Amino acid sequence: MGIVFKQSLKNTLFIYLGFAFGGINTLFLYTRFLEDEYYGLVTFLLSASNLLMPLIALGIHHTIIKFYSSYFTKIEKDRFLSSVLFLPLFIALPFAYFGNLFYEEISNYLSIENPVIKDYTFVIYLIAVACSYFEIFYAWAKVHFQSVFGNILKELWNRVVVMVLLFAVYLDFITKAEFIYYLTAAYFLRMFIMMFYAFKLYFPKFTFSKPENFTEVLRFSGYIILAGSAGAIILDIDKVMIPGKESIATAAYYSVAVFIGSFIEAPSRAMMNILQPLTSQTLNEDNNKEVASLYKKSSINLLLISGLFFVLINTNIYQLFNLLPKEYAGGTLVVLMISSLKLYNGFLGNNGAIINNSKFYKITLPISIMMALSVYLLNKLFYYQLGFGTNGLALATLIVILSANTYKIYFVKKKFSMTPFTDKTLKMIAIIVVLYFGFNFWDFPIDNIYIWNLPIHPAINIILKSILITIVYLFLIFKLNISSELDILLKKYYK
Repeated sequence: MGIVFKQSLKNTLFIYLGFAFGGINTLFLYTRFLEDEYYGLVTFLLSASNLLMPLIALGIHHTIIKFYSSYFTKIEKDRFLSSVLFLPLFIALPFAYFGNLFYEEISNYLSIENPVIKDYTFVIYLIAVACSYFEIFYAWAKVHFQSVFGNILKELWNRVVVMVLLFAVYLDFITKAEFIYYLTAAYFLRMFIMMFYAFKLYFPKFTFSKPENFTEVLRFSGYIILAGSAGAIILDIDKVMIPGKESIATAAYYSVAVFIGSFIEAPSRAMMNILQPLTSQTLNEDNNKEVASLYKKSSINLLLISGLFFVLINTNIYQLFNLLPKEYAGGTLVVLMISSLKLYNGFLGNNGAIINNSKFYKITLPISIMMALSVYLLNKLFYYQLGFGTNGLALATLIVILSANTYKIYFVKKKFSMTPFTDKTLKMIAIIVVLYFGFNFWDFPIDNIYIWNLPIHPAINIILKSILITIVYLFLIFKLNISSELDILLKKYYK
């Protein structure tokens, strides 16, 4: 767990730094420097590109992680990389051709309710291609257990670029339209930087020879591409569906609430960057004892860290929305549902990595397809028919992913005879629940403090309340000896 813990700490640092920039962008700069319509447009374009990305990537980033550790000679590794690196072009180039051929029809269809989308439809494809090859080269770095640099590019790069571009819009250096074009260029620049770094770690000798198990590689990629596409639908279909019914500005309001609720997933994303290749390696070595150890340790540590941020966010949510324009203040239920979902995902630990990198990976396809269909139908029911608004979109996502992840726990238990539960799991859940209800309906009696006509008393309340919650939370963690890894780390720095 040493390499996992060290790189996870570094990755968590940069992910939260990225979230800090993203938070400033999402909560303050986007909402004030861009019109709601253009903010919603950016949200729509990025979400739509996320739907297209798994299809263009052909699942190659997952394929590299699963198969790389199964090759032992340079010749085998070079054949493998040469055979998979250019496969996405067989999808991307036909997409470009037919997209250009039917561009008018596609752009007209997407812009029926919101005409502003029409002139930027091509951006969806460009960003999808750039993100596809970024993920492929990032996976190449991960299998060499070098995840930090790619994590910086993934979590920090775009948010810093967005901040610079938003100030450029505010200062009239660029227009709102140019903001979108420069942002697209930044995605491509990020892709090339990641490519150079990946080749610096290991530059293959390109060959036309294929690895002996190429058929198996293609079969795995085929399953993963379908499962990945379905997974993308689950995560982003809600933001893409909003412009079909309401003003595209609603996508901006919903995106802010989802961003706040997603804040707690940073530790999971950080740890999974290194857990995925490590889990794949231990599975390839048939070391189930180590897999089970990783499963339990990743679960309790992610539950611990994610739980703290769950409590901090949801007990301060009303004060946080008081800092935003009033149009954004209706998303408290969305934040609660999304953050609950992310907390449960953290509790799963490396459950997904165990399934995806084992011989049972094919189960991910029917699960993902069922999830995609379910979330689409529930979105239609809650959002379009019952009129639950954006709360309905979040509820649909919560129900579907909660159900699917519960089944994944059962599946791993049945096939591998291991669970994420330890004797400390219930203690950890109890701490989270007690602190959430204990602090949710109480604030410091601070009011009517303004600077330059802006209310700062909510910010002061958030800071004071967060300090108090963190002290109580950490005290309980150490008193109950929840995480030996955290104990060792803090004792080291204390000395």
